Amino acid sequence: MFDQTLKNFPKQFEWQPQIENADKLTLKERFIVLGMGGSHLAADVVKTWPAYAERLTVYSDYGLPAVLESDLKQSLIIAVSHSGNTEEVIDGFNLAQEKGLSVAAISCGGKLIELAQKSSASYVLTPNPNIQPRLALGFHFRSILKIMGEEKTLDETRELADTLKPAEFEYKGRELAEKIKGRIPIIYSSAKKSALAQIWKVKLNETAKTPAFSNALPEANHNEMIGFAGSSLSDELKEKFFFIFLEDDYDQPQNQKRLKATADLYQNNGFEVEKIKLAGLNHWHKIFSNLMLADWVSYHLAELNGVDPEQVVLVEEFKKKIQ
Repeated sequence: MFDQTLKNFPKQFEWQPQIENADKLTLKERFIVLGMGGSHLAADVVKTWPAYAERLTVYSDYGLPAVLESDLKQSLIIAVSHSGNTEEVIDGFNLAQEKGLSVAAISCGGKLIELAQKSSASYVLTPNPNIQPRLALGFHFRSILKIMGEEKTLDETRELADTLKPAEFEYKGRELAEKIKGRIPIIYSSAKKSALAQIWKVKLNETAKTPAFSNALPEANHNEMIGFAGSSLSDELKEKFFFIFLEDDYDQPQNQKRLKATADLYQNNGFEVEKIKLAGLNHWHKIFSNLMLADWVSYHLAELNGVDPEQVVLVEEFKKKIQ
């Protein structure tokens, strides 16, 4: 059951990742994570910590990022594919090996692990509880930290298995889902928390099977805002949108003002707005608590929409068309 998967999510932080072929792992100061869809979300979460944001790049495409060869050689390439069969990630993994770059893999199986084993590359084999990539966020998060050599953060986040309480967010999630039903949610955050807004969007897309979009401030104040607050949209069209603002007391002060002012501006122009304050015992508890709420909102919205919250049939159908 999907709801049981959500309730069991904190248990993922009990898992201790192990690096196979660890003697082949060459640690670098910088990291490039290759990942698509739900498989790169954990890397986005890792980047919410300032010390990691400067050292980690997330790349979602075929091949490798268009940077200097010297930059690639100074980076550890981490290929993440939950299924192990993501063609874009496999393409990047193969290219990295052809170039003789430092590379590691994270997956619960599939071709990626086979390639890593065949080439004696370092890899982490994650548990395979038959869940979608977006729901394996804890496994991927801990795997990335392990490969980065961040043992301290790995140990600190182990406590999330005990302190993260999914049931605490279900009522709010159901309540918010009822408000969103029949509307298009748009999630705003500060630029530094844009990963959260993006993951909300992904979960709403994949779990609730609903259109959803995200953006970050201050950039949205220079363009997107004008399309809403400064337009002559009809009241009927305004009712189609639902804005969620993710607020954090640790955001840059001026960006906190921007979020509040933008939310007020939208409300004054007739849009429905929900403000969600990030809260928790520490940085990581705050991040994953917010994402637990996103999971419950998406799950209950799926129920209200009468759709299967687990499967992403359209993605599988699409893959067949491009084979």
